[in-house]
Amino acid sequence: MFGRIGKMAARLRDSAQVQPAGTRDRRAHNLFEAAATYVVARAADDQERIEEAAAWVSPEALSFGVSELACRAVVALARERDESPAAVARDLLGLPTS
Repeated sequence: MFGRIGKMAARLRDSAQVQPAGTRDRRAHNLFEAAATYVVARAADDQERIEEAAAWVSPEALSFGVSELACRAVVALARERDESPAAVARDLLGLPTS
């Protein structure tokens, strides 16, 4: 019985403590927000923002979001340039077109 009371007290104590900013925002952002913020921060070389966005979701979710963003960006740029997505992707990476 005292073990249960101790566990309940520990839960109350833990929930009353102030959480660090990175963990407090974890549920407020979805993986696409995290991916967009992460990619923009990488482009701007903003290490603090990179770390903040990476903490919003799991590494797997962030990887999926960045991949999805890359796919959508290549497709949009291909439409804008009237080129194939393959040609755009290779151009963006500086690879020769085949």
